[in-house]
Amino acid sequence: MMNEQNRAKVIISTVGTSLLTNQINRETERDWFKQLSNHANLTWDNLPNSVKEIIEELKFRASEQLKQNNLKKIRQASAELNGVFGIYDNDLTTGKVDLHYLIATDTAQGQATAEIVQAFLLQRGLSVNIYTPSGLSTANTSAFSEGIDQLIVWLREEIVKNYRGGYKIYFNLVGGFKSLQGYLNTLAMFYADAIAYIFEGENSELITIPRLPISIDHSVIEIYKVPLALMSNGAELSVSEVGGIPESLVYAVDGVLILSTWGKLFWGECKDEFLSGDLLEFKGLVYLDSFLQDYKKAKNPLQRIQLQNTLAKVCCFLEKSGGDTAILRGNNAGGILYDSYTGKYSQYDHFRVSLNWRVSCVAKEGVLYLRHFGEHDDVNNNP
Repeated sequence: MMNEQNRAKVIISTVGTSLLTNQINRETERDWFKQLSNHANLTWDNLPNSVKEIIEELKFRASEQLKQNNLKKIRQASAELNGVFGIYDNDLTTGKVDLHYLIATDTAQGQATAEIVQAFLLQRGLSVNIYTPSGLSTANTSAFSEGIDQLIVWLREEIVKNYRGGYKIYFNLVGGFKSLQGYLNTLAMFYADAIAYIFEGENSELITIPRLPISIDHSVIEIYKVPLALMSNGAELSVSEVGGIPESLVYAVDGVLILSTWGKLFWGECKDEFLSGDLLEFKGLVYLDSFLQDYKKAKNPLQRIQLQNTLAKVCCFLEKSGGDTAILRGNNAGGILYDSYTGKYSQYDHFRVSLNWRVSCVAKEGVLYLRHFGEHDDVNNNP
């Protein structure tokens, strides 16, 4: 077994903008702080030319400062690099097999800072990518929450699934905005092996906080698995439909409840267990005996998960349309591709679960009666 100390790392660093603002001459360019602050949440295309020029100048100054190869000044200039150097005990040559991801806001200033850090590390032979959740900024709560939601999915689906076990996953939270750091501190308890942090102050050393053995008690939310499955597919439910659900999992918007960021996190951690188990009871769907038998034969958990997630999606669309299956047809129903058979099976319909798996059904009076589930050819030959 590989020695823990020698295990390759995935280092995820939050990126702020102090590397840029540290280049401002506080005596002659004080107005630049105000201009950057006033346009902090804008992308490059939406910036006035005057602010673009400021960012370009600061980016040039920062890059030039990092070229001096003065380690102390580099670590003082960039909080992000300060954390990276701390992890490697000032020797980046030991990180040639590691992978770096820079988490940047979807703003001109965030991107500019991340590009400087990326270029610096690439020049030293490290593997570095920038990940930017679409819309992530502190412009408003909605934009920030949507960005965090994307970040959670990326961490779970890309980082944890691909690297946990083979790599040691670090969250380098020395840089970045306080609001982003706050969320990442919590997410690290689920997705990281360790958190790297350096407190402010001269000669402060790296503090590595190991991951706590946190796990979600699935039984606490199991009774809400149907509304959670629906809300994860975009359903907006009333309080009466999800009565008693922990407040941290949902929040109210215009009188209806939707999943909160933590609700999506919890569901993401629990959904595979719930969706691979017994069939969930979704409003407007009836499981015929033939369908139940097909489901029992499906032993692959992934097939069951894909099916039940698709059923939740179908339920959401039918709820919106009052049971009219027309909403499921075409390309605007999330890949369901609902259609009718022709010829001798014209009384039956079908929809897609995955590339190779189908469900046959009959629609009557706003209710969908599910007949068969299985591989494409098997269902089509006996719908």
